[in-house]
Amino acid sequence: MSNTSVTRRDFMKSSSVVAGAGLTFPHILPASAKGANDRVTLASIGVGGKGQHGMGIFHKFDDVEFVAVCDVYQPNMEAARNITEGRAEMIKDFRDVLAREDIDAVHISTPDHWHAEIMIQACAAGKDVYVEKPVSLTIGEGRRMVEAAKKHNRVVQCGTQQRSGTHFQKAVEIVASGGIGEVTMTKTWILENESPNGIGNPPNQDPPADLDWEMWQGPSPRHEYNPNRFRQFRWFWDYSGGKVTDWGVHLMDIVQWAMGMDAPLNVCATGGKYSLKDNRETPDTVHVTWEYPGFLATFTNRVCNAHPEDGDGYGIQFHGTEGTLYVNRGGWTLTPETGPDNKPRIPAQSSGGSEQNGPHERQFIDCVKSREKPISDIETTHRSTSACLMANIALKTGQRLEWDPVHEKFTNSDEANELLDYEYSKPWGV
Repeated sequence: MSNTSVTRRDFMKSSSVVAGAGLTFPHILPASAKGANDRVTLASIGVGGKGQHGMGIFHKFDDVEFVAVCDVYQPNMEAARNITEGRAEMIKDFRDVLAREDIDAVHISTPDHWHAEIMIQACAAGKDVYVEKPVSLTIGEGRRMVEAAKKHNRVVQCGTQQRSGTHFQKAVEIVASGGIGEVTMTKTWILENESPNGIGNPPNQDPPADLDWEMWQGPSPRHEYNPNRFRQFRWFWDYSGGKVTDWGVHLMDIVQWAMGMDAPLNVCATGGKYSLKDNRETPDTVHVTWEYPGFLATFTNRVCNAHPEDGDGYGIQFHGTEGTLYVNRGGWTLTPETGPDNKPRIPAQSSGGSEQNGPHERQFIDCVKSREKPISDIETTHRSTSACLMANIALKTGQRLEWDPVHEKFTNSDEANELLDYEYSKPWGV
């Protein structure tokens, strides 16, 4: 293990992370606040399946009014408009949405490669933002998103909704308070079986007439239209980062929160596309190890074998000297270690799950009014996203990478640093 002289406390000071569960929400810089009874006007940008799901929750709030829905695919817009009983205007170009003065906030649920561009422009236009995870395609983008939110004094809630589940909050509290002793290892995983064909191998073809494929690609490099690039974008490097950023961000966000950390010391990753016969680019098997001051963290994803680990297909485990805490969206379980007398060191405990999506979106609306910092603010979620993005960089380079959390650079690889950002296709890039 490297940097063994660095204590967890020293590292936390150097990266300005706040220890503990962090369940308080400090104020952001002042902006025009709404009264408690005022309505928040909202537009949703990117209204595929995830976007429509989020809209369905927001639409139930009496103090939210959907003014516009935006997508480059006409069927998505029409379906999203139906959620608003036909009240919202359909707008194809997100810039026309941001130009409207009657919109307070936007919900961004586009593919990942669009998150940064739209969020930064939204902040500059004076809109508050709810942006889905992973917040960015690159670490460089994420830092610019943080800076934009600060510069324009905007409320930004990110879609790591597990933080709003009360049972996740309790699990974090137990770990952070030393309730399972000293934690020296955490373990996260998600396991599936899509063998042998995965997402299939459709040929490149002409895009549908009601899809603006050029606009869909946006800042990313140009490719011929392929149905999987459009409908299964998470498995193509130009648009996303596979399961490592899809599920890894959710899982590692809770690890970093509970452990009072916001960045690792180093990372290594191994894996590849070993079995699936489809046209995805991301691995079907991958294992990541991060070293933090005082503990190791791992993430495993298998797409070709769904045999559960510890009884579940996904989850988070904290291995402490006094016990192990396992948590997922369905609840948490604390299993004690046995002492020298063969008796449990601490009491066994468990809890069921709690709602996450509804409270998370509700808190965003409340913060738009109060101007408080939400529980999944952009700085915090940028750091959780960064841990997973650097894992993919380690996978691509085949290197064990040392991380400087202050300057957000690798200290031992110029090759890896070149992957911290990418050159946008014109005219995009703010």
